[in-house]
Amino acid sequence: MPVLAIVGAGPGLGAAVARRFGREGFSIALISRDHLKLNSLATELGEEGLTARAYPADVLEGAALEAALAKAASDLGPITALQYSPLPSREYLKPVLDLTPDLALEALRFSALGLILAARAVLPAMRAAGDGSIILINGGTSVKARADFSGTSVAFPAESAYGEALHDALAPEGVRVAQLVIPGSIPKLPLENGLEDVAEKIWEIHSVPGPFRTMLIPLDDGRE
Repeated sequence: MPVLAIVGAGPGLGAAVARRFGREGFSIALISRDHLKLNSLATELGEEGLTARAYPADVLEGAALEAALAKAASDLGPITALQYSPLPSREYLKPVLDLTPDLALEALRFSALGLILAARAVLPAMRAAGDGSIILINGGTSVKARADFSGTSVAFPAESAYGEALHDALAPEGVRVAQLVIPGSIPKLPLENGLEDVAEKIWEIHSVPGPFRTMLIPLDDGRE
């Protein structure tokens, strides 16, 4: 059975993506730092007939993130798809004149270094199989900086650069690395079916090889 690991799983987009992949026969590994919400989501998905397990870990704690991914692979099988979508702290949305080196470093650890750790954990099995996907979910500051969202304006482009380099390096091996840019809050975007439309787009990105970056909607139509 294929396995999807969602880093940054929650009751919104994470749950919608879990259900979309679950309909395709995927087992779901849910990873985030909120133990209670994670366990609740795993239970809810299980009651719907999906195979879903919770693996609490904070992306700022590299060893814990690596351990969670390793335990998921041990329990459910090699990870076929990885979604890296932890929700940035509001601290990372400070004005640029208030950005300190320590806060910038934390934002980079959260976005870029967390992705590097997660990717290195799942790539050996994907490369051995000649198949798999790593999907980054980022806001609009990954492609256009904002003076009032300074932390993500620094960290998201670093995460994007690593992802794009992986895309170029791994495409010949059949492993897909892609980024979905969501420029704004999903409930406020012009989407007919909201979260379900985003989950469907993520399924398409996983299923069909394509370019590194996909814009959910044009950047100017969003709020971030």
